[in-house]
Amino acid sequence: MRIVVLAGGLSSERDVSILSGSKIAGALRDRGHQVVLIDAFMGYEEEVCDIDSLFEQNYDFTDHAAIGTEAPDIEAVKKSRRNQSQVYFGDHVIDICRAADITFLGLHGGEGEDGSVQAALKMNGIRYTGSDMLGAAIAMHKGITKGIFLNAGVPTPHSRIFKREFMDDESLDDWGTFPCVVKPCSAGSSVGVQIVADREQFVAAVGAAFRYDDDVLVEEFVRGREFSVGILGGKALPVIEIIPKSGWYDYANKYQEGATEEICPAELDREIAEKMQREAEHAFEVLRLKVYGRVDFLLSHQNRFYCLEANTLPGMTPMSLLPQEAAAAGISYPELCEKIIELSLKK
Repeated sequence: MRIVVLAGGLSSERDVSILSGSKIAGALRDRGHQVVLIDAFMGYEEEVCDIDSLFEQNYDFTDHAAIGTEAPDIEAVKKSRRNQSQVYFGDHVIDICRAADITFLGLHGGEGEDGSVQAALKMNGIRYTGSDMLGAAIAMHKGITKGIFLNAGVPTPHSRIFKREFMDDESLDDWGTFPCVVKPCSAGSSVGVQIVADREQFVAAVGAAFRYDDDVLVEEFVRGREFSVGILGGKALPVIEIIPKSGWYDYANKYQEGATEEICPAELDREIAEKMQREAEHAFEVLRLKVYGRVDFLLSHQNRFYCLEANTLPGMTPMSLLPQEAAAAGISYPELCEKIIELSLKK
């Protein structure tokens, strides 16, 4: 099969995406597929583009992929592209994708996860992995997700949305519960997320979050344990527990090897684990997601669990949660990649 793996892009999760894409491409090549790994934003910058040759050569835009402790400088990435147009897709990306049997979305965050890329690929007749435009757009915005959870009876922490266009000093007086969590509504990998203890920290955190998004979610802080449940083909994988060795599960702890301990299957009462899995499937369904994803939870000290959000293109790096959960269910990494393609071709 001829497969394009799209990675990179322009989100704050660009480095994570490149590492995910590299691992996906390598696994699919090992299974005998012809795979082109290409940066969605940079594209293929050579003047002559022999698409058949790219597949025969298993073209790969990077020989080394790694994740730092901080999100990448996106403005520097934009300036580094030879083609300085405002078009999101780099040179030849759409043509290369059209020549493949399917495009595997190794993108995370931004246009790759908010439905924009999915819409563009659909309009060009290109088949792709994962959820469609609508599901991706819904799940990417934490505020919209919250509204759907509340309407569908999915347990979730109390929260409020602050919009940049309606902000003034008095607006922040509408929130008075501390500690709390401040999050950009459409960023991933915990970029821009802060846990704050008082009003002074709260005001600063909201201002900082507006650097990433026009909408900011403020959520009550739930003390307890953190879990995630992967979904594959609409069915929950084993629950995984996430235990940072210091601090909380921020960008650095997510991607630096050894910074976080993950236990899968999680050491949970069987009844609680099964309820969490069923609620993850419920959340996946009400958000209109397809093929695969991941749903994140907190479990309070009173054994009450809360659904935080869903991820439509979860990480596929060596430290990522979904591959670990699949492995606990007896699904190897290459099998997981092929299963995602198989399910996506049927949607």
